[in-house]
Amino acid sequence: QVQLVESGGGLVQAGGSLRLSCAASGSIFSINIMGWYRQAPGKQRELVADITSADSTNYADSVKGRFTISRDNAKKMVYLQMNSLNPEDTAVYYCFADVTTIKSGNLEVWGQGTLVTVSS
Repeated sequence: QVQLVESGGGLVQAGGSLRLSCAASGSIFSINIMGWYRQAPGKQRELVADITSADSTNYADSVKGRFTISRDNAKKMVYLQMNSLNPEDTAVYYCFADVTTIKSGNLEVWGQGTLVTVSS
């Protein structure tokens, strides 16, 4: 019905950069909040950043000043530009979206996750 597909993960050295992308598709009337969570091995999933349809952003303290979230409403996409990466950023990154669908009301949708590995 509604799908999120992430791309852009991979292996990068400490201090490097990566850009994650997430595309939404399906029976979407509107997308309210979009964002990214991450889950490191042995840890709980945590919010990294989110962005409203009005481009209001929210960041975890650990990524402020290093990560930038943005979205393209026309393309139904959200991006996460990650700079100055360090090994503590290693995790599976999940895209999420709060979606108003055409027929089924509001849904919270998750992507399948993309692995980001930062080597020291």
